Parts: sequence; structure tokens; C-alpha cells
Amino acid sequence: MTKITRTFDVLTNAEEHFNYDVALSVKRNGKWENFSTAEYRKHVDNFSLGLLAMGFKKGDKIASVTNNRPEWNFIDFGMSQIGCVHVGIYPTISETEYLHILSHSDSKIIIVSDAELYEKIKPVFDKTDNLKDIYTIDEVKGANNWKEICELGVSKEKELRPLLEKRRDDVQPDDLLTLIYTSGTTGLSKGVMLTHNNVVSNLLMAFQFCDYLKPGDRALSFLPLSHVLERVGNYLWQAKGLVIYYAERLDTIGDNMKEIKVNTFITVPRVFEKVYDKIINKGRELPAVKKMIFFWAVKVGDKYDPDPKKRSFLYNWKLSIANKLIFSKWREALGGELKGVISGGAALQPRLARIFWAAQIIVQEGYGLTETSPIISANNYYFPWIKFGSVGVVPKEVDVKIAEDGEILAKGENLMKGYYKNPELTKEVIDEDGWFHTGDIGELDENRMLTITDRKKEIFKLSGGKYVAPQQIENKFKESQFIDQIMVIGENEKFTAAIIVPDFVFLHNWCFLHKVKFVDNTDLVKHPKILARYQEEVDKYNESLGQVSKIKVFKLVSESWTPESGDLSPTQKLKRKVIMSKYKNLIDKIYEKN
Repeated sequence: MTKITRTFDVLTNAEEHFNYDVALSVKRNGKWENFSTAEYRKHVDNFSLGLLAMGFKKGDKIASVTNNRPEWNFIDFGMSQIGCVHVGIYPTISETEYLHILSHSDSKIIIVSDAELYEKIKPVFDKTDNLKDIYTIDEVKGANNWKEICELGVSKEKELRPLLEKRRDDVQPDDLLTLIYTSGTTGLSKGVMLTHNNVVSNLLMAFQFCDYLKPGDRALSFLPLSHVLERVGNYLWQAKGLVIYYAERLDTIGDNMKEIKVNTFITVPRVFEKVYDKIINKGRELPAVKKMIFFWAVKVGDKYDPDPKKRSFLYNWKLSIANKLIFSKWREALGGELKGVISGGAALQPRLARIFWAAQIIVQEGYGLTETSPIISANNYYFPWIKFGSVGVVPKEVDVKIAEDGEILAKGENLMKGYYKNPELTKEVIDEDGWFHTGDIGELDENRMLTITDRKKEIFKLSGGKYVAPQQIENKFKESQFIDQIMVIGENEKFTAAIIVPDFVFLHNWCFLHKVKFVDNTDLVKHPKILARYQEEVDKYNESLGQVSKIKVFKLVSESWTPESGDLSPTQKLKRKVIMSKYKNLIDKIYEKN
């Protein structure tokens, strides 16, 4: 039996224990294209042989910018089993970031998925000295195709097979597996060095959080595989014998879930927010009696407690009716066979976790960073190891302590080797005793349940000396259906304020119902009736906040913040300095007028 100590051992394990006719699948041009375990192995080995024929040595870097697809696995394991280092890059970053990552990483070639990304990378390629070639996965006119590497491998197989076996045996658990560049929210990204052992120790540790997943279950992959959580999830699913389906496009995720009757997927809170808003908006369109039943069920769900001892007989009776009449339809919309969902990357609103659990949609919020491969903690799927508003239990494989200033410190086999070519920065985040300073403020209870309260660097002080934790306030206000995005401001100012991006889909519907006429979103965010309604909403959520945290003034803006606009990181985190600069005039008005 193969012991998994290196990522590519996952495939050998699959050959021994699962050997499926359908191991990986992707929907292209309206049809699912399947790959068996045997085909998977063939593509991986052919790619490895091709790289060997091209002269790639252990430690050489190869970059990829791809959408989610089976071929990502072929090139990933094809690189790693001969000791090459995979530099996975987000498809949504700027040309400046591409140039920085491709140059800084010393990548020798880059593989991109399609014509659109080829056109995006080509100008960057021309500016680098280290990149020798671009290869595409799809056929692109005038571009080299990754199949050429595989074909070269096939032609040299007899000659190079012994070398492939030797190179595979030579890869050690502590060898460098990947460079993952974390953009953070300031400056150019940092190259996080993760070894095979970092990642494998984390994926094996994660087994305890998903015992409900069994061989043959179906996972849907759609978060970028350059995201460490999706990547480790991808390995974990294979190690547990799941079949992985890759979503056709982001706008077909819902349809794909229903088609495959998905059992699990990984996502970010923003997806849950959108799903919930869509469900609620549909509820509002129901006829009077059905609408009344719908919102009665939502109220029942809002009171759900994961501790069965705290749910009365009467409550359980109401919940069973709510499930039969309303929540069963929510589950059907997600395929009807969902077992559990992992949420990470940002804070999940406790209210959303509560109502999805009530609807028998198990959402497990976790916490970690790229530097920790990534999992530090996670909520399990059964009580008492589930606590809404927390990021779950810290498993015994990870050490966590809270520093005197409240910062979360972590240590374990999952901790990165360091930042590539940046020992000074590595020393800043990993102290002499080996503790990694996460930059997050949190609390750890007697049951090792961890709660995040804010980012250390994002907490600011008002001019009166009082501290404000913006993330807590933002997460509270995002419970409102009127608010899509919000950034709390006020550093060195007299009071706390906010810039708000409305949920325009919901707001347009509200305007129709209330006969509010407008030209466009720019007109809408200045409309007196809209401003008055948002003031009501702000007043409502302010009631639950302390005096210094209350939003005294807000401004609505008409443009959403996205990674493409430069306002968010690739993992959907606010780039606060960028947003502050973008709305400098607006912010000046907030504080000049008051």
C-alpha cells in the first residue's frame, strides 16, 4: 500500500484503491468529457517524460495560468513527480503582477489554458529574460501546445522511462513543491515556498473534517486552483476517492451542481451571500400565502442551534415542517445530494451559517493562510465541534497560541519553508521559536475553538484614541440585503464612516416595488429616497454596535469592487489603500462636512 508522503503519491494511491473509469471530468461545449484513472496516469507520465526530454532538472520552475480543468492535474503531477516546482498563478491579476511573479520565480516556461490568457500573457512574456516558451492547453493559432511536450515524451519513453522512475524516487517530502504568490492587500506579491510535506500533512489532517465523504462521491471544483485551499481540496478529494467534476463556467455552476448531483465543493463566503440573496429575492416574488410560509421558514432557520439539547420539541417540529415545505427546495437547487461545503478565504456571516445548517446544508467554515498550507482550524460537521461565528477547532496536528496583543500564532508541519528570495520578510513573520505570526487577531477557548476578530494591520484608531475593528463592523452590515460591499473608514478621524456598494440587483427590484424612478446606478446612489432608505438600514445595524463602532456617515458608490478593477485581491479581500485612494475626494467630503 502506498503511503502518501508526496502530492503525486495521491495518484498512485488512486490506482491501487479506486482505479475509476471516471476519475476526472469537465464540461466542454455542452458535453462532459471524462478521464479514467489509467488515462490520468498516462497523461501525467507523458508530460513528465516530455519535460525530461527538454532537459528540465529538479528544482526548475514551471508556471501555469489556467482555468479549472483535468489538465491542471496532469501538468501539476507531471512536474512534481520529477522534482520540478509548480508556480500556479491567478488568471485575474494585472500585467505588472504577472511580470513580477514570472520574473521573480525564475520560471522557465509557462502553460496557459486558452487564447484569452495567451493574449494576456504574450506581452509579459516578451518582457522577461527567464521564460523560454509559452504553451497553451487549448489549441491556439500560432502558439505551442502542451500536447507537443507529451508527444515528445511518448517518442522518448523507452529511453527515458528509467530516468522518470529514478527522478520520482528521488523526490523527498521536504523538497519544494510549489511557489504560491500571495498578493495580500499591499505591494507586490510574495512567493510562499511550500514543500510536499507541508501540503500532504495538511491534506491528511483534513480527513477528520470530512469523514462523511466516501469513495465515489462527487466534488465540483470552481475556485481557482492557484488558490491553496482549492488546490489542497483537489488533492484531498482524490486521496479519499472522490470523482472531481470541473465546472463549465462560473455562470453555469448552479446547473453543473444539479447535473452531477454534487456531494461537496469549496467556496468563499461571497458565493453563499449571493446564493442566499437570490433565494430570498425569489421568496419575495411568491404569491401572498406561499411568501408568508417562506419567510416563516426563514425565521425558524434564523433560530437554529447546532446543540440538539438546546432545540425544543416544538422547535424541532417547526423545523421539520420548514424543511419539508421550503428548505427541501433549497437543497434541490444545489443538486439534492449535497453532504457538506467548505467555506474559507474570508469571514462567513454567522446568520448564513445558521440558516444553511437549519436547511440541512452543512457549511464548514475554516481558517488558514497560504503560509500554513492552508488549514489552521475548521468547523466539523457535528456538535460539539461546530460553533457559528468561529472558524472551528484547532486539530492536534497544529499548535496555536494567542500572543499578548491578541495575535494568532501558529506552528506545525504545515508551516511554509519561507518566502522565496526574501529571508528578511520570512524572519518578520516566523519568530526565533518557530511561531508564525498570522497578522490576525483572535480568541481561543478551552475547547480549542478559534474565533477571528480582525486583521491586526486593519484595526485603526480614531483621533480620540479609541480603537475600531473594521472587519467586525463590515461583516455585521453585510447581513443587509441592501449592501453588497462595504469598507469602514475613520483612521485618525473623529468618527467612524463607511463607503457602501449597494446590492444593485436587490435595489433595482426594491425601486420597482416602491415606484422609484432612476436613470442608472450613478443616479441611483444620489437619489434622496435611496439615501433615506439606506440611512434606515445603517441605523438598524448601528443599534447592535458600540458607540465608537457606529457608522456616523456613509456614502454610496455606483461601481462594484473586483480583482479586475484592482480594488480586491484575487481572494476577494479589500485592498483598503487602493479603495481609500480611489475615493479620496469622497472621503475628504465626509470629514470636511462633519
